[in-house]
Amino acid sequence: MRVSEDLVAVRLTKLERLRARGIEPYPYKFERSHTTTAVRERFADLPPNTRTGEEVRLAGRIFSLRRMGKLTFADLRDGSGRIQLFVSKNVLGEEYDLFLELDLGDIVGIWGEVITTKTGELSVEVQGFELLAKALRPLPEKWHGLRDPEKRYRFRELDLLTNEKSHKVLLDRALIVSTMRRHLERKGFIEVETPILQPIPGGAAARPFITHHNALDRDLYLRIAPELYLKRLLVAGYEKVFEIGKNFRNEGISTQHNPEFTAMEAYQAYGDYYDAMELAEDLICECVEAVHGALELQYQGRRVDFSRPWRRVTLYELLSGEFGIDPEAPLEALLSELERKGVECPEHLRAGPKGKLLEHLLELVEGRLVDPTFVMDYPLDISPLAKRKRGNPELVERFELFIAGFEVANAFSELNDPEEQRERFLMQERLRAAGDEEAHRVDEAFLRALEHGMPPAAGIGIGVDRLVMILTDSPSIREVIAFPLVGERR
Repeated sequence: MRVSEDLVAVRLTKLERLRARGIEPYPYKFERSHTTTAVRERFADLPPNTRTGEEVRLAGRIFSLRRMGKLTFADLRDGSGRIQLFVSKNVLGEEYDLFLELDLGDIVGIWGEVITTKTGELSVEVQGFELLAKALRPLPEKWHGLRDPEKRYRFRELDLLTNEKSHKVLLDRALIVSTMRRHLERKGFIEVETPILQPIPGGAAARPFITHHNALDRDLYLRIAPELYLKRLLVAGYEKVFEIGKNFRNEGISTQHNPEFTAMEAYQAYGDYYDAMELAEDLICECVEAVHGALELQYQGRRVDFSRPWRRVTLYELLSGEFGIDPEAPLEALLSELERKGVECPEHLRAGPKGKLLEHLLELVEGRLVDPTFVMDYPLDISPLAKRKRGNPELVERFELFIAGFEVANAFSELNDPEEQRERFLMQERLRAAGDEEAHRVDEAFLRALEHGMPPAAGIGIGVDRLVMILTDSPSIREVIAFPLVGERR
């Protein structure tokens, strides 16, 4: 973001003058007695033109200055809110002229009496102040500042500082994550940490980022999912585990995708995918109520109702109803039927496996799944880590959860047969050899762990960023990430 060098030069000159007067413009510490919000809450009902006789010490950034001769009004903001400063030459004396030297964006500590003005505005009459950090660059203009999305993401600290909606989104995100954590801990889950650097990227169908460890002289991968390590903890005897952390996938950037994203994964021994559905309903409903106080919200103009029970529909039922096709038909027959109905199918999906085609069809209709919907029972060929469905071995016990048109969660009855898991991995390796860069790899360490015995289990992964998008009415995933990835400056 380009700033007039003349403006920077003026502030540098002020900095030099301060130091020449023996004033340190970047001191170490300031003792506060209150936040601005705490002052507002304590003195909320004061009538106009009141003096409390109580002194407070506040610190924050100057956001506005209205100079009126021997009287100045300023807007002080800290991390909790804002309050008006009432600054008069009669009270400050010689320091008043120094206060007039402040610029918008300067960080100050102040002390003074809590009062209300004649108009009833709660204020602090400043009896003294200390400059805590001189801002050498001005803030964006209030009405003509960071409006371009690329600038907002590139200079994110300024966007979060000056854009109240952006600022609140990150506060809501923190609330959602802490609600998730508390909910899982109440249910007996323990929080664990698994490796970010992995010798084999596993647990999802995705292209990984690759790096090199010099001391070991070997390539490693940023994890695409923590799943296989979390299951190894089930083998180790931990019956309920979860992790909230970063995953990395070498894919494009869109309103729903960022190469670095946050997921919550939880695994429960002795459960199945029905238990994972119940966990998803409980956990997400608690997050919705934490943010909204109710189970309804608006997302981008569409009403989303989280009232339970949530809809459950099989993948085959959904596609049959949406396209008027028989998803159980062989691949060639299915392609012919879709062609007669005018549904275009990308060429690379015509060679199979059929599950990839059905996955594509689901992507075409997922935007219509607004209220929470569990889409259940997926083809085995696209679900190598899930148990076969009871009564239909061509399918697996897997669901994806869709809310507001987004896939928000993915869950299985977890496959714990080591011999079948090896066969599934080998099938995936054949797909890799045929050109599928996202296919799973054979993970011998995981297979060895399974051979020691893993209990039947339910596993679920929830996309934290997408859930925060929905709960904060944010149109893009980049709005809910503190520092989203941006391209090179041109």
